[in-house]
Amino acid sequence: MNRIVNLTKRVKTAEGLRYCPVVEATNGRVKPDVVMVNGQEERHPEGGYYLDWTEGTKRVRVSVDRDAQDAAAACKRKTAELNAKGHGISIVAEEGRTTIAAAKADYLDEIKLTKKPKTLAAYTTSLDYFTESCHKMHLSDIERKDMLKFHAFLRDEKEQSPRTCWNKFSNVMSFLKANGISKLVKKNDWPQFVEEEPEIYEQDELDQLFGACDEEELVWFSFYLMTGEREQEVQNSYWTDINLKANTVRVTHKPDLNWTPKAYKERTIPIPRKLTELLESWKTKADKKCKLVFPTAGCKPKLNFLDDLKAVAERAELEPENFWLHKFRATFATWHLWAGVDLRTVQLWLGHTDIESTMRYLKPSRSQAVQQKVNETFRQ
Repeated sequence: MNRIVNLTKRVKTAEGLRYCPVVEATNGRVKPDVVMVNGQEERHPEGGYYLDWTEGTKRVRVSVDRDAQDAAAACKRKTAELNAKGHGISIVAEEGRTTIAAAKADYLDEIKLTKKPKTLAAYTTSLDYFTESCHKMHLSDIERKDMLKFHAFLRDEKEQSPRTCWNKFSNVMSFLKANGISKLVKKNDWPQFVEEEPEIYEQDELDQLFGACDEEELVWFSFYLMTGEREQEVQNSYWTDINLKANTVRVTHKPDLNWTPKAYKERTIPIPRKLTELLESWKTKADKKCKLVFPTAGCKPKLNFLDDLKAVAERAELEPENFWLHKFRATFATWHLWAGVDLRTVQLWLGHTDIESTMRYLKPSRSQAVQQKVNETFRQ
């Protein structure tokens, strides 16, 4: 049975972007930029050509050259390859060249084995966007201009923020480096973004927020503030991670939850006696059969802390949009640095792999003592 490979072009139609079949001339050659849209031939110079075929029940689609004849040739090669494979005939890929689609699939398989699902999702989206903007078939054909076009595509077509453009650009550069392609772009070719100063909570904001909390909400958000833990670290905290006598909490690997700390680094964080007392009281009311500190009724990790935080902020007559979970972590770091704790120690407590990440929280103090010094400087 012969396999069918379809050649289409992704074009803009009245119904939005669509993959439309190409049109062949009487001599069998593909008409450049001409596709069938709702049964009618239309000319569409925009967009690139794609191949698609089925692998079992799965539909596979890959981008190919923007040139119609090169795309048609790629379609014939893929058809021959699939049919040869179906008849048990081994064929050698063209000149040993790796397609972008094959490299992408292999790279994402590796990411899936070595990284967390969130990281896999980020790389998948980045590479999907790249193949949407770059219409070349082989890795070896990628050049600097393709990366510049990718940046413009993220900024203009996908309307991504400058920081998000940088992240996705970086993900694709990591993919290319893993495939032996380096030094493709210059330093100034990378997307530029302004590194914003981390926002922290003011003491009066927290007083108002905590004043509107019920007993369990007070424990939740005090834990976020006084441990500086990331959201998933809080969600996956076990009672065995908490030492109430030593006033410490640990961030540890949870094989039974299929969860590991970021960068696979476990750590111990000292906590104030104020939080220890809240946790002591919380533990007396906890389900003794559940290992989680903050479980759902079915002993699953609680996943809706952010929704609850915004609900409390609204109840406290504060602006919910000014409240998010990572802001507790920024406040934890900044307050400790203001209190004189050294950078290396705060880095360890936060679980940062580099000191530069911790240095972002070195914000100037706004205490009354500092204000008094400023007043004295200009007293004359």
